[in-house]
Formats: sequence, structure tokens, C-alpha cells
Amino acid sequence: MLIESRASSDPELAALVVAQQRELREADGSPGGHVFVPHDDARYLVGVLGGRAVVCGAIRALDRDTAEIRRMYVRPAYRGQGLARQLLGALEELALRSGHTVLRLETGSHLPGAIQLYLSSGYAEIPVYGDYAGNPYSVCFEKRLPVPA
Repeated sequence: MLIESRASSDPELAALVVAQQRELREADGSPGGHVFVPHDDARYLVGVLGGRAVVCGAIRALDRDTAEIRRMYVRPAYRGQGLARQLLGALEELALRSGHTVLRLETGSHLPGAIQLYLSSGYAEIPVYGDYAGNPYSVCFEKRLPVPA
């Protein structure tokens, strides 16, 4: 899989995020009407397989040391191939190159596959933070990245 940086305005990225939001709405029963609003301060990565954008994710700085992983998504037909784990590794490398030593993220309690991915990748559950506070369906994780010598 080729992993490349994409602008927040990239149409393939937008298609992945819209698919993610549709799938999440169907899974948790939330009302429709969500639209993709790109964050210009986020740094997006897209994984391309066979010429098709199939996985995406981003990091967004929370402070000098900490970044948040956002928009992790793999198209359903491409799941189970380790692509999310590859992208997660690329996001961790991007965070380190950007000077971040801590990564945080939020996922839904109804997404056991995502939770297992983060736990098996060294992320530890933390109290719900920021905009997610008060949401009983949010589960948050954190990982301290090893700083290269």
C-alpha cells in the first residue's frame, strides 16, 4: 500500500470521510445531515491500493507535545488486511516528525475492531477528554511515542 499526504480539500479523502460518517451513523443510529468539514490544521494521510484510495487518517495538534488521531477509516472491502495498522504506524511516524510525543484518539464503544486495533498497538484507555466528555459512547486512548535516539 502506498501512503501519501493529501490536502484537506482532496476529493478522494472527502469521499472516504463521507463513507466513514455514513457508516458511523448507520452503526450508532445517529441522525443524518453530517457533512465533511475538513480541518485545515490537520495533516491527512491516505492509503492507496490498486490505484484506489482505501484508507485514511489524520493527526491534529492539541498542544506542543500532543496530537490527536482523527478520521481513521478503511473501506469495508479492504478490512482484515492490516491496512489500518499500517496507516496507524504512518500517523505515529508523522506525529514524531512533527515533534509530538503523545498521541490521543477517540472511538466509539460500539466499534470493537477499532478498540482492539488501538489496544494491540500499545494505546492505553484514558478518561474521556475534550469535546468527547459526557458522551457515554466515547472511548479514548493515548500512547506515548518512543523518541528516537
